Amino acid sequence: MKIEIAYTLISIFLFLSGLFGVIIRKNLITLLVSTELMLNGVNLGLVSMDKMVGGVEGQVFALFVLTVAAAEVAIGLGLVVAIFRLRGYEGSSEITQLRD
Repeated sequence: MKIEIAYTLISIFLFLSGLFGVIIRKNLITLLVSTELMLNGVNLGLVSMDKMVGGVEGQVFALFVLTVAAAEVAIGLGLVVAIFRLRGYEGSSEITQLRD
């Protein structure tokens, strides 16, 4: 029982550090990494709570979240690279409009 509580605390730390990165950082790639950190914290929390309860629903949901997160990173990274090649922007504050 104590190990699940430790995993829950680690998942809270991962989520909060990802949230801190999203709030503070301006670089688009760092924002994507921070978002992934938040999603991994949520996944760890789902699996640890599922272990406490004794079901499998949290693990299945975490698998779906990982799948969606992988697609989100692939699309997001493609957009960031395209914006950087076209405009030369690195930060999120420099992008204010989506079209010319």
